[in-house]
Amino acid sequence: MFGKAGLGGLMKQAQQMQENMKKAQAKLAETEVNGEAGNGLVKVTMTCNHVVRKIDISEDLIKEAADDKEMLEDLVLAAINDAGNKAEETTNKTMGAFTQGLPAGMGDFFR
Repeated sequence: MFGKAGLGGLMKQAQQMQENMKKAQAKLAETEVNGEAGNGLVKVTMTCNHVVRKIDISEDLIKEAADDKEMLEDLVLAAINDAGNKAEETTNKTMGAFTQGLPAGMGDFFR
């Protein structure tokens, strides 16, 4: 199916793809996305590795939610989930470029 030169070239190409994917993963680990809830009353900054770096809760919400702990918790949770969804979307777009055009199942070989 492949000659020695063809297989060697294919392996070299696969190694280069793996190196590029590692670089992309490292960049994603530092890439930040923002999620929010309650029309921006709660904002979350998270990396594409799902590390939460910042949570910002509006002073107005803190005053308003003083008697409603559950509402505040729900808004924080919603903002974290929103950021998580954006992180996944960004990761899928970035990493999907590497596996585009490969035969089914080959993308897992490079992870």
